Amino acid sequence: MKRALLLLGMIGTGLLAPMRTMAQFSLSGQLRTRTELLDGQGTMLSKGEKPAFFTSQRTRLNAGYKGYRTQFFVAVQDVRVWGQDASTNNRITNSALNGLMLHEAWGEISLLDTNQTKLGKEFALKIGRQEFVYDDSRVLGNLDWLQQARRHDAALIKYGFNGFTAHLGVAYNQNREFKTGTLYDGVPIGYPAGTNGIGTMYKSLQFLYLGKKLKSGNASFLAVKDDFQKYTLDTAGVKKLADGVRSRVTFGPYLQTKIGKNWTLTANAFYQAGKDKDGASLSAYMYSVRGMYAMNRVFSIGPGFDYTSGTVSGSSKNHTFDPLYGTPHKFWGQMDYFYAANAFGKGGLSDLYINTTIKASEKLSFNTDLHHFSSAATVRVADNQKLSSGFGEELDIIANYNLTKSISFQGGYCAFFSTNSLAQVKGVKNPQKMSNWAYLMINIKPEFLK
Repeated sequence: MKRALLLLGMIGTGLLAPMRTMAQFSLSGQLRTRTELLDGQGTMLSKGEKPAFFTSQRTRLNAGYKGYRTQFFVAVQDVRVWGQDASTNNRITNSALNGLMLHEAWGEISLLDTNQTKLGKEFALKIGRQEFVYDDSRVLGNLDWLQQARRHDAALIKYGFNGFTAHLGVAYNQNREFKTGTLYDGVPIGYPAGTNGIGTMYKSLQFLYLGKKLKSGNASFLAVKDDFQKYTLDTAGVKKLADGVRSRVTFGPYLQTKIGKNWTLTANAFYQAGKDKDGASLSAYMYSVRGMYAMNRVFSIGPGFDYTSGTVSGSSKNHTFDPLYGTPHKFWGQMDYFYAANAFGKGGLSDLYINTTIKASEKLSFNTDLHHFSSAATVRVADNQKLSSGFGEELDIIANYNLTKSISFQGGYCAFFSTNSLAQVKGVKNPQKMSNWAYLMINIKPEFLK
């Protein structure tokens, strides 16, 4: 009897031991359409200009594998506007709009024996095309609102234990395999990862992230260094790539915590130094603080304030903060007037806002934001006449409904009431005073295999 029990115990141990290393394969997809009516989204229209209407679509296929000391993930996506291609032609009618691409393709190697280490301890190397998402995505985020989103070709060393996280990331970009030299043309084409406000990709990037879970929140510190290829101007004013890089450094802390039973506080601050892509000395900063008060399980409300420094006209030093590779759509108004694809000068931004959230049910929720925007620097016209610093107000109303775990709907209506000062910095003549934007997004995310 004892021998039988011992044999059963040995067999049971043999069966249970490899369970921690059993391979897992996942296959999922996404089809996300967004139908939009644009009547001044991104920037106000001039009087007489007509609204735009279109539907864009993101289609993704995701495949993942997780085994002993290794992970692997691939995401292929296609992004295009309905009608972009002729219905009787199976070739792209405009190669510059070809949205079929490899969004992610990475492998992760555990540098620890996962069968021998303590549960929750991590020391790994992740290499390949991947998303960077840290904290609230203020500086590093995947920009998922954009149909093509954002990714980086990089290597990432990850360490984590007992609530502490340390990540070190590095990237080095080249246009192709060269036989000699390392000059990099960072002008983006197609659907690039991009960078906010400067219109060029970095040549190399390095960052360090340190995070610690708190009793009721988390705190972190992020430092990012990105380098841009130097260039010179010929006699005709055309840029020519040159040896060397111009480097800027951005660093700062982040805090998210609960205060009492009802308040949630989120705050961060970043300083930017070094050189900008054009070689000017850089000294800029931003800070943000936001509070949310949960009155009950249904309704929450809270104020917030964001400030990004700007450059005064005539200054030889660049004081304009660039939010790098974050998610501007999340912070500075849903209509993307600031720090997105539509420039608004170098004067920086002051954003005073109030957020409300209504959780009507487990499936239905509403978010309403009211922003008051103004310039962080003095606004002047060509003859040096001073204008009001006020940019205007924006009202955002967003509804979310989850039909099932894999099917969701999001609809929004946003309005912007702009001023002459905003029209001045955006270079819009005879602007409409009120702009509108409405959209409906349908998101289908099936899991084919899990």
